[in-house]
Amino acid sequence: MKKPNSLLEDLKPLLPAIAARADQAERERTVPAENIALLKGIGLHQAFLPKPYGGLEISLPQFAECIAALAGACASTAWAMSLLCTHSHQLAMFPKQLQDEVWGDNPHATASSSIAPFGRTEEVEGGVLFSGEMGWSSGCDHAEWAIMGFRRANPQGGQDYCFAVLPRSDYQIRDDWFAAGMRASGSRTLVVERAFVPEHRIQRAKDMMEGTSAGFGLYPDSAIYFNPYRPYFASGFSTVSLGIAERMLEAFKDKTRNRVRAYTGAAVGAATPALMRLAESTHQVAAARALLEKSWEQIAEFSARHQYPTRTELAYWRTNQGYAVKLCIQAVDRLMEAAGGGAWFDSSEMQRLFRDAHMTGAHAYTDYDVCAQILGRELMGLEPDPAMT
Repeated sequence: MKKPNSLLEDLKPLLPAIAARADQAERERTVPAENIALLKGIGLHQAFLPKPYGGLEISLPQFAECIAALAGACASTAWAMSLLCTHSHQLAMFPKQLQDEVWGDNPHATASSSIAPFGRTEEVEGGVLFSGEMGWSSGCDHAEWAIMGFRRANPQGGQDYCFAVLPRSDYQIRDDWFAAGMRASGSRTLVVERAFVPEHRIQRAKDMMEGTSAGFGLYPDSAIYFNPYRPYFASGFSTVSLGIAERMLEAFKDKTRNRVRAYTGAAVGAATPALMRLAESTHQVAAARALLEKSWEQIAEFSARHQYPTRTELAYWRTNQGYAVKLCIQAVDRLMEAAGGGAWFDSSEMQRLFRDAHMTGAHAYTDYDVCAQILGRELMGLEPDPAMT
């Protein structure tokens, strides 16, 4: 029996208002401030905030259910908000000094990110000078901090993939988010010019995947922080895809139920092709949900037991998400193909769902061509290919 999800129950009454602002959000190309205020009002932004700062530390399945429901109302809001939430899980693996800076005086603070290692750094005493044009920072308009990726030389002569955390005062936001999908996610570019980042605001990605980061063990009673950062960080991508697909099923039924063919007057909603498409897409979306729920529960169980996953388990968690996204996109496409010309008007919710669905499969983490190679190598006992992101 599933545990009650009080946060989800608090969220449900907000969804009609968020859905009503979806067109406004797309025009403004960012999540409306009203949406953020509503979601902060129920504490969603504190889902993964450590309890000592007033956080909730809810389980991943509970969080995912909220994001899926939110995606059905506005996928862009769900995409951006998911990342603002999961970044708190990542920041909890940094030193306490950094956490105090972020949340000590403002437990409502959030961080956006641009974690691809495109930052340029210069080593200086006590840290680095960070520069770069860091793109795809979803929800950055509403964040007080940002997590940015870069590569740093190590004593062995190689380079470590690292994250630097910068306050809003250290970067500018370039308004360059013009995209076909997730138009309202506000995934703009952060521009940084030689900002000083002290050592306590820097962590290696490897340490955050292996339980050796500076913040590891700070919360011995926690049921969510004894897990690599990535399964939590990336959970929203597939969850948003699921929420879109589940909403598409309802939108297709609503549109098709009373639709008649313009030239023949035939009732489309009772026609065998429409029924078959709806049935197959429903099965696909249900399969995607089952696969994701299994992964969410496993991640939560490992976290609660303070048990770190093996490489094989990590491979399954990632690639399950990628395959679920593939299923969801296929389900959406099948329905859109049969929705008629009216579904393609800008005023139609279905065309927005179609565009946003495809964007969920465009992220490096959910690219199924990459995921299939990762899992295939693991199944055959081969070492991971470093060219696979």
